[in-house]
Amino acid sequence: MNPYPAIRKVFQGVPSRPQMFRMFDRHLQRPNRWGDDATPLYDGEWFEILPPLWICGSMFAMREFLTGSVTSVFFALRIDEAIRYFHGYCDLSEKASVETMRLPIIERENRPVRVLTRAERLEHIWSSTADDFRGYADERWPEASRGKRTVMIYGGKDGTVLKLLEGLSDDEIAAKLPVQLRHLPSPIAA
Repeated sequence: MNPYPAIRKVFQGVPSRPQMFRMFDRHLQRPNRWGDDATPLYDGEWFEILPPLWICGSMFAMREFLTGSVTSVFFALRIDEAIRYFHGYCDLSEKASVETMRLPIIERENRPVRVLTRAERLEHIWSSTADDFRGYADERWPEASRGKRTVMIYGGKDGTVLKLLEGLSDDEIAAKLPVQLRHLPSPIAA
């Protein structure tokens, strides 16, 4: 039995950008988060957001800026005869930033063979690693490394080791990737 009304407003006023993203997962701390069906919790929830900053065909930009003039831009793009949806962050102070983002998405997603560059592999590892196991090099690191991204890896007999993301070996990268991505060719080999 759902104790909540079917359709309900869950925030009064217009949330700020951080509040908006918190609202997307309002029930984050619920017990048994991954083991139960949260449909009754989320179903029917709604809240107001600022209108898009602009809408141009199948693209629109959010009015809630992440920082400075950078905001979310959503794309509906035709890839291989199917409409697919993408999100990117664009600096709207640069007039061509949205088109500069759109074209590489189309180019990347239209590659005939599924391949991953080293940079794409590292970005996937960074994106999929839990916050507790990734970070940025601080004052404990040599000056040249400070501010660079770090990830925790299993170092065999040495246990877990904190390493610079960019310094991962091919074997360490393969170990951190999901099985379905480990053996994809690089563009050079394709």
